[in-house]
Amino acid sequence: MPILDLGREADPVLTRVVEEDKVRWWKKKNLRYLYFLLYPTCMGIEITSGFDSQMINGLQFIPTWNKYFGKHSVNASGKDVWAIEGPLLGMISASYNLGAIFAVPVVPWVAQRVGRRWSILIGSVFQCAGAVIQGFSQHVGMYIVARMILGFGIVFCLVSGSSMLGELSYPKERPFMTSMFNASWFVGSLIASGIVLETAKISTDWGWRIPSLLQCVPSLVQIVLIFKSFIPESPRYLISKDRRDEAFEILVKYHAEGDRESIFVKAEMVQIETTIQLEAEVAKQSWWDMVKTPGMRRRTSLAAAMGLFTQWSGNTLISFYLSKILIMIGYTDTNTKAYINLGNTAWSFVNGTTIALISPRFKRRTMFLTGAIGMLCVYVSWTIAMQQTMKGLEPGNKPNKAAGIAVLFFIYFYSPWYNIGNNALAYTYMVELFPYAERSRGIAVEQFFVRGAGFFTTFVNPIGMDNAGWKYLIMYIVMILLEICTIYFFYPETQGRTLEELAFLFEDEEVAEKAVMAVEKTIHHEGGD
Repeated sequence: MPILDLGREADPVLTRVVEEDKVRWWKKKNLRYLYFLLYPTCMGIEITSGFDSQMINGLQFIPTWNKYFGKHSVNASGKDVWAIEGPLLGMISASYNLGAIFAVPVVPWVAQRVGRRWSILIGSVFQCAGAVIQGFSQHVGMYIVARMILGFGIVFCLVSGSSMLGELSYPKERPFMTSMFNASWFVGSLIASGIVLETAKISTDWGWRIPSLLQCVPSLVQIVLIFKSFIPESPRYLISKDRRDEAFEILVKYHAEGDRESIFVKAEMVQIETTIQLEAEVAKQSWWDMVKTPGMRRRTSLAAAMGLFTQWSGNTLISFYLSKILIMIGYTDTNTKAYINLGNTAWSFVNGTTIALISPRFKRRTMFLTGAIGMLCVYVSWTIAMQQTMKGLEPGNKPNKAAGIAVLFFIYFYSPWYNIGNNALAYTYMVELFPYAERSRGIAVEQFFVRGAGFFTTFVNPIGMDNAGWKYLIMYIVMILLEICTIYFFYPETQGRTLEELAFLFEDEEVAEKAVMAVEKTIHHEGGD
């Protein structure tokens, strides 16, 4: 058993009411319509993010991109080749995360000031501008700045989009919606992989410019849906701004299918109002709140750990530098590498989406631990196979084809284990961990460490692989071991509760009981007990 107190949830009064609702979401007209809108508006954010990662990975297969930004050299067979040097390639990839880091301090303020919807719209505008500049870049400096603008915008969208999903979804489907948020990354990744595979056949610079421009498409959809007011605002945001009637109408429409006398919606309103009021008594809506109390310090530490582990578990090595890995194990043909990349992307999409629908059904700690232990086994095996493969490619040695195939197997086998915890549950856990008043800042803290760790790994990975070869993988083995220890000793359980029932996870029981009593009073009064 963990040696630390891992927190407590409030009595799940409203959760029990939700469990009595046996009608599936697709049989509810208004809720079905809401989820139909939330997919492009919120999950489309991660589609953009996945498109970017896979696009940078795929562009490394395109000769015109390497020729435009790289340096000329002649290989051992006397053939002219162009390649981007490790440090520059790292900077191009990492600039996206660098731009995101600059956005973190202001994003929570914007989200609390103008709401979730308009924060997403602001981020989407930056995304569109960055994609256009990226597509028409005239030199590498312009390309890097464009990617920083893209990164700056994505944080506005990620913080508010993940919050909106958790705050608008019906409690029964909320874990699945927030899990699908991260899983939609693979949709963008798969689309980008297919586009790059086709544009690689174009012999001009449009082979890499077209994918760069198409990156703005999901953001354009989000701008239209928000600007035309198709998507509602978060009820919790409206209540925090004393716009109770608007919040009530949204909850009635989507959580009760228009039934204004719904006991559930009335109890939900009371729970949200009471919880936000109790939060406001101790929260000053500033960054100081993140470390002010022991409970908030624990949440902030967990957000930081989550951010680091989602990037330092070895995933960026595959997401950004698969082409480089394949060259190291003897796969140099452009088409072969492109099809291996497409196959891995398609496989990740299939298992990532499937796991996102399954993982929320189980306890969070169990899923995180299972995923981390699986990643450790894969990386240890991958490291051994990589060493044997590279040894066989040394002059005078016989190529070890079996070891090379094993490396490919472990690259493919890695994604299910990463997706079980770090992908499927990352935003689900963040939304559950932080109370409403600090949710935007909590996710922003997580994003700061995601982007900081991502910047470091995407910049250092190509340099490390050039200098250390297969030994570079050992660093990730150590990081995954640290991740397993952190999960076991510090991650609290949050599965099976509403957001308000988790709001005082690390606080005094008396505070949590106030919200519980208010909900019980409403349920008993409306139910006639």
